[in-house]
Amino acid sequence: MQIKIATRHGHLAEETQNKIREKAEKLLHYFERITMIEITVDLQKEIKVVELLVNTEHKHDFVGKEEHADLFSALDIALAKLEGQIRKYKEKIQNHRRTPPMGDLPPE
Repeated sequence: MQIKIATRHGHLAEETQNKIREKAEKLLHYFERITMIEITVDLQKEIKVVELLVNTEHKHDFVGKEEHADLFSALDIALAKLEGQIRKYKEKIQNHRRTPPMGDLPPE
């Protein structure tokens, strides 16, 4: 899995980038088929904008974006949004396989 971090309107210290990578890697606990995470951090004057694009196998992409005064608060909220999207997607594909097709249901 690759993690790319891009910054607009400023520069992030190496240790900050490492903390962001560590937090982003936790998404692998929810879905193993993640191929790449692109993180864009916009360091405007007062509000920090964090956008995460998660690419997975079979062309399923997830997006989480959040604005907040604190960089790590914005990151945590965006990651929580992605976690919800991934859980919902994972439930959908797991439940879809277990439900019998409508043609196989017994008549009432």
